[in-house]
Amino acid sequence: MKKQIFLAVTILFIISLILSCKPASKEVQLISRNLLFGNPDKASLQISPDGKYISFLAPVNNVLNVWVAPADAPEKAEPVTKDTLRGIRIHFWAFTNQHVIYLQDLAGDENWQVHVVNIATKEDKNMTPFEEIPGPDGKPVTLPSGKPLRPRAQIQEVSHKFADEILVGLNKRNPQFNDLYRLNILTGDLKLIQQNDGFLGFQTDDDYNIRFAARMTPDGGLALFKPDGKGGWQPFDTIPMEDMMTTSPITFDKTGTVLYMIDSRGRNTAALISVDLKTDEKKLIFEDPRADVRGIMMHPTEKTVEAVSVEYLRTEWTVLDESVKSDLEYLKTITDGEINVTDRTLDDKFWAVAYMVDDGPVRYYFYDRASKQARFMFTNRKDLEAVKLSKMHPVVIKSRDGLDLVSYLTLPCWKDPDNDGRPDKPLPMVLYVHGGPWGRDSWGLNSTHQWLANRGYAVLSVNFRGSTGLGKDFINAGNLEWAGKMHDDLIDAVNWAIGAGIADKNKVAIMGGSYGGYATLVGMTFTPDVFACGVDIVGPSNLRTLLETIPPYWKPQFELFASRVGDPRTEEGRKFLDSRSPLTYVDRISKPLLIGQGANDPRVKQTESDQIVKAMQEKNIPVTYVLYSDEGHGFARPENRLSFYAVSELFLAQHLGGRAEPVGDDFKGSTIQAPRGAEQIPGLSESLKK
Repeated sequence: MKKQIFLAVTILFIISLILSCKPASKEVQLISRNLLFGNPDKASLQISPDGKYISFLAPVNNVLNVWVAPADAPEKAEPVTKDTLRGIRIHFWAFTNQHVIYLQDLAGDENWQVHVVNIATKEDKNMTPFEEIPGPDGKPVTLPSGKPLRPRAQIQEVSHKFADEILVGLNKRNPQFNDLYRLNILTGDLKLIQQNDGFLGFQTDDDYNIRFAARMTPDGGLALFKPDGKGGWQPFDTIPMEDMMTTSPITFDKTGTVLYMIDSRGRNTAALISVDLKTDEKKLIFEDPRADVRGIMMHPTEKTVEAVSVEYLRTEWTVLDESVKSDLEYLKTITDGEINVTDRTLDDKFWAVAYMVDDGPVRYYFYDRASKQARFMFTNRKDLEAVKLSKMHPVVIKSRDGLDLVSYLTLPCWKDPDNDGRPDKPLPMVLYVHGGPWGRDSWGLNSTHQWLANRGYAVLSVNFRGSTGLGKDFINAGNLEWAGKMHDDLIDAVNWAIGAGIADKNKVAIMGGSYGGYATLVGMTFTPDVFACGVDIVGPSNLRTLLETIPPYWKPQFELFASRVGDPRTEEGRKFLDSRSPLTYVDRISKPLLIGQGANDPRVKQTESDQIVKAMQEKNIPVTYVLYSDEGHGFARPENRLSFYAVSELFLAQHLGGRAEPVGDDFKGSTIQAPRGAEQIPGLSESLKK
């Protein structure tokens, strides 16, 4: 009897072991870099205000352009723009219903110019074709390279009440400040309506009235002013430094007498409030203790708030107006994914809707509210529909001092067949750090995550302190903590991944762009034993030189940097910034490093990469440096993106042991150069010669 019991227990134990084991899963095929980083097939669906036309971005000879089609015959779409260089990334409809407006810069310099295209004639007019800014001596203001600094245009307001006109900001008089102009998009007439001699920016309304102006205070806060009716300004409100990044005016109601704001004063997370400008009465509309109000759905003409969103782990919408409740409930039944209403007609009869998932392309629909019918239009990357992609797992990691770090983990799908966010055994991992740092990582389809996971790596992105959207306390915990507690958070996340059996502690890379590039350099110098290698994309190497060379139009907000990064105007501040700069500790670099830089970057100048490469050379520390002559803060041209990711893939495979797709034709059409260290990556020198 005992033997029978023992045998039964043994059999049950074996069965339980079998059932607990994850099923075997074969490696999936390599996904072409072009599928992930090349141009989308179609993207950014927009609707003309009268609902007769749609527009979207799609390639023409591998360059993104604006296409237009009748809304009821999308198959008749034709390109209406003729960009042949960088591609168009920002476009929208004018209220004429006959014109599309887009912005374009030159080789990544971010000095945007406003273009208006007639969809019938396809005539493209540059409305802000200015090439120079006069200095005090009358001579053009020049860049360190000696080239003239081009003026930078920005869209201030577009109103249905003035179909032929828009408001634009232009710094063509003074490079630091945007004057406001009324621009006639038919004639090109540009009329100055507000000279700016010291304000960070202005708040305008649908009637093109200037309602508020903002100026930073010496402690990093924000002072708001309103016109005094005599050509001057009088105080309206003050936003303390700790609330400055989570409190701001948004827009007005239909009457113009109620101001909508996001406001964190007296609370942690930013709430949506209304302010009666006649009585100063404030009303709370919506708040969430987990995260800041992120998105607002508002009627195009009635200006009523219909729904709001917050993003903690994922984006969540809350309906506030019953008039759209049935619409949003219906849209949830159409397909999987997070819903985003990207555009609406002026009469609100038709919506453009996008659905975001983490393991497939974005799906776009044209929604007819009257018939409750959503018509499928296209996905942004059709070839991804048939590709096996990985799930993205939201995880909350505790920092060493108790903060909740909202993070996102992606694993190779064949290493996690049951999608529980845990591989069979520890994997080589890439810590992929977001830029800003005043931005955040989010759930959804992430091309970099999918690329790295497909190559066999675990990928972890962390909303470290200083990231936005998670309340002012979380942002302010990052003040003066560059390379300090902000970096501690990243290390804590790596240790969590190692402890959870996700990451192989000897095969962890750090990679990122902008602040993420800086974090990479910090990882290589402050914690050199943690990472096996690093990939820095347009990251600053010296915080002092970074802040001393910011673009002139950032100077009105300099107190933001001084209070949150460090103040280069004082000796104490300069010493502090040097102590948090990777360049100061370049001799600590002991692991392989790849650096990518755009020559025309206005934010993180090429000198930031040049100086750390030079310092490494002087100390005989190997480094690979990749430079693009026609790029700025990141790589906009798909040819350049593909070439850089091809280099990065070879680099990571060499040092982490993951899979790699051959370079193939991915250098074709790119301006890639490798001033230093091409020989450090097998095959790079040969590919550059082709």
